[in-house]
Amino acid sequence: MQEFWSLAFKVTPEVLIPRPETEGVIEAFLRLNHAPDPIVMDIGTGSGCLAVVVALEVPGARVHASDVSEGALRVARDNAAAHGVAARIRFAAGDLFQPHRATGLEGAVDFILANPPYLGDDDVMRSMPEVRDFEPRSALAAGPDGLAVHRRLAREAGAFLKTGGHLIAEIGIGQDAAVRALYTDHPVLEVVAIEPDLAGIPRVLITRSRP
Repeated sequence: MQEFWSLAFKVTPEVLIPRPETEGVIEAFLRLNHAPDPIVMDIGTGSGCLAVVVALEVPGARVHASDVSEGALRVARDNAAAHGVAARIRFAAGDLFQPHRATGLEGAVDFILANPPYLGDDDVMRSMPEVRDFEPRSALAAGPDGLAVHRRLAREAGAFLKTGGHLIAEIGIGQDAAVRALYTDHPVLEVVAIEPDLAGIPRVLITRSRP
């Protein structure tokens, strides 16, 4: 079990271990959300920690969580059941936005949340053994520069966000300038902020869908 948001989450070798830095994604969501029933996507849900916390903190939220890994989804469903929110989260298997297409969510989502893989391929090999050897590589590595998944999020998120909707995503150490430039290149989204974690490291990207 691993603590996240003062809650206990089941983890297995099929999911990324929830980390305190990721709580910044939740904090940004709670600060920006003003609706009792937002539509929220959790892309690459892993252990389900983001989806579960959203469902607990905003009981009216309609949460759609997806992951490419069936094993991760089993863990996420177990965590949702353990915290009593399984009936309020729709879990779907597939790559990024693929399982949400043709479901009526295009142009209707208030928030997209994500803690995508953001390590470079070489960085994974240099990471600590407890990370490199026990966490799924697909949840860690994102190409040579670590930005492969962020490129796809920037390109695809706008089709699902309603006007004024937000994409909130975690980024890696030292990626803030590159991530800002990457998202600025896509005219549908504007970068609102890149907020620091408790150590002062730029960590949480906040973008908004333009009118």
